[in-house]
Amino acid sequence: MTLDEQMNFLNEGVAELIRPEELRTRLTHATKTGKPLRVKAGFDPTAPDLHLGHTVMLRRMRRFQDLGHEVIFLIGDFTSLIGDPSGRSVTRKPLSREEITRNAETYKEQVFKILHPEKTTITFNSRWMIPFSSEQFLELAARYTVARMLERDDFTNRLNKKQPISIHELMYPLIQGYDSVVLQADVEMGGTDQKFNLLVGRELQKEFGQDPQVLLMLPILEGLDGVQKMSKSLGNYIGIQEPATEIFGKIMSISDELMYRYYELCTDLTLAQVGQMRRKIVGGKLHPKVAKSDLAKRIVQDFHSVEAANKAEEEFNRIFSQRRSPERMDEKRMPIVHEKVRLSKLMVQSGVAASVGEAVRLISQEAVTLNNQRVTDVKAEVDFSRPTSSVLKVGKRRFVKVIVE
Repeated sequence: MTLDEQMNFLNEGVAELIRPEELRTRLTHATKTGKPLRVKAGFDPTAPDLHLGHTVMLRRMRRFQDLGHEVIFLIGDFTSLIGDPSGRSVTRKPLSREEITRNAETYKEQVFKILHPEKTTITFNSRWMIPFSSEQFLELAARYTVARMLERDDFTNRLNKKQPISIHELMYPLIQGYDSVVLQADVEMGGTDQKFNLLVGRELQKEFGQDPQVLLMLPILEGLDGVQKMSKSLGNYIGIQEPATEIFGKIMSISDELMYRYYELCTDLTLAQVGQMRRKIVGGKLHPKVAKSDLAKRIVQDFHSVEAANKAEEEFNRIFSQRRSPERMDEKRMPIVHEKVRLSKLMVQSGVAASVGEAVRLISQEAVTLNNQRVTDVKAEVDFSRPTSSVLKVGKRRFVKVIVE
């Protein structure tokens, strides 16, 4: 690609770029010297699974890789002990070291569904922050003022509302910025809600005698409700490790308008191609359901396979296009082995969950009903002391009648 083509390729769909002229200079230097740019993005392992919202940034990171640059996937296992205050009206509940370590390991497994392994460096900011001495912390804190920190909207709003701000929360942007110093990042990526943190990185790099990093901010992906940011805590997310049928069904449940947004942020289609599709739908030349089904297949293929995407489409059409009634739902016949069976185990045995871990997550997310009663206790048991049948439902798309004989 020419330099202009590279700039267009990297900048398409970006919410804000600080500063374009610096990126152009760095790309030119990389071409002349053969030294790839170091592109950093941080992910705090606050939950065990990555969701579709995370992949918006991963896909942009892959664009840099396609141009030959090095991506640094930074797992913020140290910053997770604080919790990012971005967009928060209260102090985050801290995670335990065990939770963070467990979640971080799952991230390492999932990122290569998008990123090229040979062009990716995975590292943890605990590597340099745990050995950080008290004296070094004081030196770092001296490089940024309280006044500048309180310019942050999240903090200002909380002060105005007389809501508490813990001292350790003020350290979060400093540590994220210091990560860029340690990694000597040429580019840092983040969502639009990360702008303050990213700017702190630029300032700290100047303080430490480095050229300030270019900042590339991406739009925030709305969740299935089309209103709020995709989040596991809000239950409006699509996990990239969810079964193919679940991902497909969730995509098919979004609004037609939100579909275009997902095409733009979660597929390789250009904005021009998405615009062309929209015109076809508005002009009656393409049915929205056909376009949405294509979107669902593209996303399933990214995280599973073409075969899985085709099967998920077939299953969706079998259940919903044919308007299958509850009387024709799948049946699972089981012999009585124990009087009581843990619900999570029953979900695996009946095929509505791939593992006990997934079953537990679904129950904790209040996505499971048994005989039309929502179940929230992950240790719930089902009494099968006598022959009976029960209707087990997960979300809106998976249901089965369990018959015990």
